[in-house]
Amino acid sequence: MTAVTAALLGGALLLTACGGSNSGSSDAKTLKLWHYEGPDSAMGAAWNEAIKEFEATHPGVKVKFEEKGFEQIQKTAPMILNSSDAPDLMEYNKGNATAGQLSKQGLLTDLSAEVTKRGWDKSLSAGVATTSKYDANGVMGSGKWYGVPNYAEYTMVYYNKDLFKKYKLAEPKTFDELTAAMDAFVKKGVTPLANGGAEYMAQQYLYQLALSKADRSWVDKYELYKGKTDFHDAAWTYGATTFADWVKKGYISKKSTGTKAEDAGVSWIQGKTPILFSGSWWYGRFQSEAKFDWDSGLWPGSNLTLGSGGNVWVVPKNAKNKDLAYDFIDITMSKKIQNILGNKGGIPVAADTSAITDAKSKQLIANFNTVSQRDGLAFYPDWPVNGFYDTLVSETQKLITGSEKPDAYLSALQQAYDKGAPTP
Repeated sequence: MTAVTAALLGGALLLTACGGSNSGSSDAKTLKLWHYEGPDSAMGAAWNEAIKEFEATHPGVKVKFEEKGFEQIQKTAPMILNSSDAPDLMEYNKGNATAGQLSKQGLLTDLSAEVTKRGWDKSLSAGVATTSKYDANGVMGSGKWYGVPNYAEYTMVYYNKDLFKKYKLAEPKTFDELTAAMDAFVKKGVTPLANGGAEYMAQQYLYQLALSKADRSWVDKYELYKGKTDFHDAAWTYGATTFADWVKKGYISKKSTGTKAEDAGVSWIQGKTPILFSGSWWYGRFQSEAKFDWDSGLWPGSNLTLGSGGNVWVVPKNAKNKDLAYDFIDITMSKKIQNILGNKGGIPVAADTSAITDAKSKQLIANFNTVSQRDGLAFYPDWPVNGFYDTLVSETQKLITGSEKPDAYLSALQQAYDKGAPTP
């Protein structure tokens, strides 16, 4: 996800006491598990089943699951993982600025031996595995295994077909048709795009616009430091100017600067907005909660889109029960759990494809395969450098309000990126 990439649901405060005064003591009868997926999401449903499976195969051992908030884990993980309150197993955001940063700080366990021993690497394609490995500088793509994803993710356009039908509009198949439809909605007094400017959603719209004018070498420069990134190049300039123009045209509400991703997703579920561009992490929830006819498709006119392997299971260096953590990861990689994940609207990495029977889930996986086969997963904009997520949020909010012009926006990104990127 991105950063965010992920179903970003609120949870209990990260600093809430975990088990009272004995929470830091070793207890081989308990697996302390943290993740931030909602119970209605595909991952939440699959992992709840994995907890049952784990306890059935580990008599006398209980899973102590605590739901956490994505933003809270992102901001406080280094402090928590450096203490005796670290969980045994935790879902964490992947990328240089997150899992890479923790690995560089020595807060994560090297999983390389377990990955080979248990064959997890055989289940992951090269593109998905990119975010599992980090070098000594915390840069993804090579080095030791510090995380294991058991699902993949990508972004797409979600369409409320009932609203399109109500206003006698066809579901767009090209970029020109998309903008024409948005113009038509604006004329009817409808804001076409759901947006969350307070979190990851707005920056992902802008990054997708830039990606539509980019190629793989551009992504590698930006994400993997394989060359110099110029934020005033044609792709970034197009992304920033087009995004600002979309706000002026009314495609995106100026009031969305303070809107969280959850609120934007809920507005779409409630049928208030016809279009949402976001990740597959919403898919299972939309299947269960949206009470109207809807569809999804890849961003029109672009070979690249945001996406990667899913958030990763990490085992903190201070975890008390690492072997139990490895066993739980193994269960989430099993065909049984992978098939549940696939049928609930997730993108499994090791499912039996014939066992995926839900029609919408089949479509979700087919579109992911299309992106994957054309090497179209372009990661997320906040990944390259530590702290860049907050920079992107605040700067993109300024674009929405109009308090900053695209050129100044791009200069601010250049400064923050250059300050945080490793020197050649």
